[in-house]
Amino acid sequence: MRVIAIDGPAGSGKSSTAKAVAGRLGFTHLDSGALYRAFTLAAIEQDVLGDGQRIAALAGSLPIRLDHAIDGFRPEVAGVDVSLPVRSPEVTAHVSAVAALPPVRDAANRILRAAAALAPRGVVMDGRDIGTVVFPDAGLKVFLVATAAERAHRRLLQEGREPHAEAVRAEAAALSARDALDRERSMAPLREAADAVRLDTTGMAFPDQVEAVVALARRAFPPVDTGEGHR
Repeated sequence: MRVIAIDGPAGSGKSSTAKAVAGRLGFTHLDSGALYRAFTLAAIEQDVLGDGQRIAALAGSLPIRLDHAIDGFRPEVAGVDVSLPVRSPEVTAHVSAVAALPPVRDAANRILRAAAALAPRGVVMDGRDIGTVVFPDAGLKVFLVATAAERAHRRLLQEGREPHAEAVRAEAAALSARDALDRERSMAPLREAADAVRLDTTGMAFPDQVEAVVALARRAFPPVDTGEGHR
């Protein structure tokens, strides 16, 4: 399999960058964060937050899965597309804690690896431990970074909120707190792989950061951009 692993802290633009890069290359986008959000949504609805074994068991009983569609993989819970519900504030508030539970990570990693094997040309996968745990042998690993203030500004715009100074400060503090939680968890902490390419996108326009990753991919997987409509 040809795998591009894009890791980085919360709000660094991993998912949007991965999706755009996949489109450029004709690869399939696989958003690991959406899967963990699906586990979190299910845990909230089943009232089992904090119980890793019971949350992991939901993967088979509901089930929780990734549906392979033309435009990528969509998270499903009990056969229902939950792409929108998993972005709720309540899910966002609990997803880091759920993702830190070892049984949940084990179940999620199995789902992610199985899903990646279905991609015909390759996958672009984003998360926090893709290049270190899920696919340590990925052909290309990119670690996206940006200042907390820059990430906060982007997040506010993405959510349709006014990025005034006070809101940016509050969101930056929330992102920094989540960074600390992700770095300090005992299982699969947020960590830059030794062979990852670090890309600081602070002040970088979105098309430029996408182009930077595409250029890295072309060198890692030549030739990678040969299909019509993927230029």
